[in-house]
Amino acid sequence: EVQLVESGGGLVQAGGSLRLSCAASGFTFDDYAIGWFRQAPGKEREGISCINNNDGSTYYPDSVKGRFTISSDNAENTVYLRVNSLKPEDTAVYYCAAGPWWALCTSVEYWGHGTQVTVSS
Repeated sequence: EVQLVESGGGLVQAGGSLRLSCAASGFTFDDYAIGWFRQAPGKEREGISCINNNDGSTYYPDSVKGRFTISSDNAENTVYLRVNSLKPEDTAVYYCAAGPWWALCTSVEYWGHGTQVTVSS
């Protein structure tokens, strides 16, 4: 059974930091790219980072570049997202998702259930 389990969300003050974790099981981790996505209330889900576990390359949209860092522990089948300098507009449910490594998170096969991040001003 494929599982993606996010953790590490919570309530944090603006300017603070969090580290989100995504524990993966049930598929060959190195053959997949893992992405972090988020969805704020009333907004569409957006991709915020991606790591290709095949070669370790990472990708970010300009909106989070410099504040968010994705990393992967292939021995533990876990992907992390470090989020710094948090802003109230970062409040959202954060999801991890897995897809074929060659798709670089543009195609997703599996989703986690999400972890809530709330940033207070």
